[in-house]
Amino acid sequence: MSRDLRALPKAHLHVHLEGAMRPETLRELCARDGIPVPEIRGYGTFTEFASTYVAACEVMRTPDDLRRMVFEVVEDAALAGCVWVEPSFYAGHHIERLGSEHGIWEMLVAFGAEAGAHFGIGVGWMAALDRTYGDDDAERVTALALALHASGAPIVSFGLHNDEVGFPPELFADQFARAGAAGLLRTPHAGELEGPASVRGAIHALGADRIQHGVRAVEEPELLREIADRGIVLDVCPTSNVMLSVVPTIEQHPLPLLLEAGIRCSINGDDPLLFGPGILEEYELCRDVLGITDDQLADIARASLEGSGAPLELVAAGVAQIDAWAGVPA
Repeated sequence: MSRDLRALPKAHLHVHLEGAMRPETLRELCARDGIPVPEIRGYGTFTEFASTYVAACEVMRTPDDLRRMVFEVVEDAALAGCVWVEPSFYAGHHIERLGSEHGIWEMLVAFGAEAGAHFGIGVGWMAALDRTYGDDDAERVTALALALHASGAPIVSFGLHNDEVGFPPELFADQFARAGAAGLLRTPHAGELEGPASVRGAIHALGADRIQHGVRAVEEPELLREIADRGIVLDVCPTSNVMLSVVPTIEQHPLPLLLEAGIRCSINGDDPLLFGPGILEEYELCRDVLGITDDQLADIARASLEGSGAPLELVAAGVAQIDAWAGVPA
């Protein structure tokens, strides 16, 4: 019999905070404030998806709303067997309703620490640049992320999200150099809406430690070898890739090819609110539809922890538990 994937310790590394809101929470907050519920459906284009995401952000009206969302996202991660969750967050979506970016981040960090202690898992944060908002925005977000990290806040990774088309990684080389020098993991989106050139840019211009998506590297075998040789983890989101037409069907997802090429991958939900499956369901999908074996899933879980920004003692304990789940001799 297959092992229980809920019992497999794992990290959720590619998950956008608002995109992991529970659907019932979205409906309740919309009803409270008389806001039309954003239509959650298939997306013909990335632009349609992005507009729905921003609409979901608008229901965050009070600090209590933010706290509720953080607690529910952390609880859902814990229920899925995660020992670490590292949500991506861009505070700029909430300034009009919740105050300054610094103040929003302070609340978020406090709520994350409270939720992590309550549910017994580690919580770190990815501060993300929005690649479509220009240099001034990128500079402001970078400065704030570095200041928070220097103050001891668990800002552990530095991301780059939104539409890749027209906004290549090279535009953000300076910000990522400073983030890497400060000790943040460099975790940009690349190789989703754009092809191998985007992945190469993330590696060579940004020094990526992990790449959010990266699946279109399969279009270039030499690039696959480079990713494998460098030990870069790809934070793969199978259902998201189908919903946004990166791949035609789940059966054609390249995760098996990436693993065969020796690339370390994590499995993630991306935006469960908008795409459906959470991280546990994505693991189950990869086993049931893609034929990923339990031994491979254990390797994926190890990569998720070892590629994360979690404290070393949490990683070591989690890896030991993964080995026990997989039946690896002590």
